[in-house]
Amino acid sequence: MAEIQPVRGWRYNAALSAHIDDYVSPLFDVVSAKQREALYRNELNSIHLSVPRGQDPAGEALARLTQWQEQGVLRQDEMPGIYVYYQYFRLPGSSREYCRKGFMCHIRAYDWAENVVLRHENTLPAAVNDRAELLARTQFQTSATHGLYRDDAFELEHYLDEAIADPLYQTEEDYQGARDVLAVIQDAAIIRRFQQVLGEREVILADGHHRYEGSLAYRQARIAAEPGNSGREPWHFHLMYLTNAAADDLRILPTHRLLLELPDGMADAEFLTRLEPYFTVLPKDDIYDLPELIAGKPWAFGLYIGGQAYKLRLRPEAHEQLSWDTTPEVKALDLTVLHFFVLEKALGIVGPDAQRTWPGVAYVRNFSECLSRVDRQEARAALIVNEVTMEEVERVCHSGAVMPPKSTFFYPKTIGGFLFTSIRDDEHDNAFYAPHLAPGSGL
Repeated sequence: MAEIQPVRGWRYNAALSAHIDDYVSPLFDVVSAKQREALYRNELNSIHLSVPRGQDPAGEALARLTQWQEQGVLRQDEMPGIYVYYQYFRLPGSSREYCRKGFMCHIRAYDWAENVVLRHENTLPAAVNDRAELLARTQFQTSATHGLYRDDAFELEHYLDEAIADPLYQTEEDYQGARDVLAVIQDAAIIRRFQQVLGEREVILADGHHRYEGSLAYRQARIAAEPGNSGREPWHFHLMYLTNAAADDLRILPTHRLLLELPDGMADAEFLTRLEPYFTVLPKDDIYDLPELIAGKPWAFGLYIGGQAYKLRLRPEAHEQLSWDTTPEVKALDLTVLHFFVLEKALGIVGPDAQRTWPGVAYVRNFSECLSRVDRQEARAALIVNEVTMEEVERVCHSGAVMPPKSTFFYPKTIGGFLFTSIRDDEHDNAFYAPHLAPGSGL
């Protein structure tokens, strides 16, 4: 199903790659203002291409890219390949070192209706347009989106492990505490096997919905302008980091909900009263026990309000009241239950569209930050949630529906600047766009 192609990657030159930590950057949608300013001070940091600024941000990015290519700051690899990308990381409170194994390549930018690349969240048009404009001007991809394929036999991991033993470079520690390692596979027979394995599978988009839709929008514009295109031009493709959904090292962290306000001057006691028809509301002595108390329990949440902790558990008979027009797979999610029964029924924020734009809710990944912001009276209440499972993501994607906002936080995030790719027309001459390769031939 999914067509992938190796790429001739663009990378920082050898001297700069030896200090790659100085040049990589967080994804554009997870960069804080403080991080941005620190990164912008480095004139060669990749953030100048991925999150450009100025009167004409896309034009600024193009000018800088052209300069970097002419000066040799960025160099293109001579041979195409599939780029192996490992991320070594630890989770808070755990001594175990995880290793998320994957690879970067080009994937055809399929429309959602083709059901090859599947989404699990909606996007904001303004953010998609921003990404599409940047891509149209630079024809350069600065950070890979994250896609998931399922291979319970783990066939490709053998090739990945062999390649990573001879890395091109690695970070000491990126902004989130992970160690990122890059290697490359350039053997034609192995690359063909990667293409065959992915050619039998769908891909779930884990992270990067706006960047992917930006590629879709640009591709659609080029098709409209060039109806005689062959379908093999580089602009049909998109840079993606692919990992195996069957792997134990694929981690999804919870994103808690912070209620910045309660509508209509609602008092804490009234809010609790409004919850009681739908939830059992149990006071708890220690707020720090809540994550353990709700772990693994469906439709269970922690609530911290007015200095008091509560465990919430949906009354089973209440679930049939969930009347949103969506699939059973979405209705079964904890976060759907929370958004319907807390935000809509208790707080009166009716419907997913109104909730998506309501300024009274914030999304916070750090448990302690949730508590401290309530204690500092920056928020009225914190709703503590369990993480979404990979199985739930797969069920929702295959149902054709999307999850509530900020349902998944795949950890760690990929980083920008580790590998760049071009989709300019002159890339079309590269051998990897040949539809057939003779066994044993070089690429």
